[in-house]
Amino acid sequence: MLKLEHIGYEVEGNKEILHDINLELNDRFVAITGPNGGGKSTLAKIIAGILTPTEGRIWLDGEDITHLNITERARRGISYAFQQPVRFKGLRVRDLLGLAAGKTTGVTAACDMLSEVGLCARDYVDRELNDSLSGGEMKRIEIAMVLARGTKLSIFDEPEAGIDLWSFQNLIRVFEKMYEQTKGSILIISHQERILNIADRIIMIADGQVERMGTRDEILPALLSSTCKVLTDKME
Repeated sequence: MLKLEHIGYEVEGNKEILHDINLELNDRFVAITGPNGGGKSTLAKIIAGILTPTEGRIWLDGEDITHLNITERARRGISYAFQQPVRFKGLRVRDLLGLAAGKTTGVTAACDMLSEVGLCARDYVDRELNDSLSGGEMKRIEIAMVLARGTKLSIFDEPEAGIDLWSFQNLIRVFEKMYEQTKGSILIISHQERILNIADRIIMIADGQVERMGTRDEILPALLSSTCKVLTDKME
């Protein structure tokens, strides 16, 4: 279980990005949503260990991990997928999957992982991680890497960012399958209704604070209603 106690984060100039965040995350699929600039990605990076909070504590299964970096947290079972996956010139897809799994990965094992995210394995297993791969392809390869690690907590920061509609539809199917099969927990930062609709719990972050949280059935209808109202007001 992940527990956040009184998490705050400030940048130079005493600009407060997050204020007194208190959360316990033990559901299998949690979605964090809210307006742009509200602090969602900052919170994800703090959980992953990319940023260190200026206030508060983070606990994972009873251990204080507040000051552990991203590598140390990865060893304890936290994975983080960036909005824009990193491309490694000269590194093949199966090499990356092997690194994630922590062992040499043969063609058959790599193909199985790629098939899990809807990629035709023979077309990708020996491809280089370079600009020849689309944003949607890179996102699914990164998800395959996270699946290969089999971590306690997998964090995805706006996985829909920068991809086309076809790729997005495929990503949704991947997350639906991941939800069915994963043994750990999934945390996704997203604005997309189709992703929110998979979540067990939804947390809304606005102005650096938790504005509301609850089950999908408690939060999503009101969230969609308020979104529709904003759109209607803009059209009038």
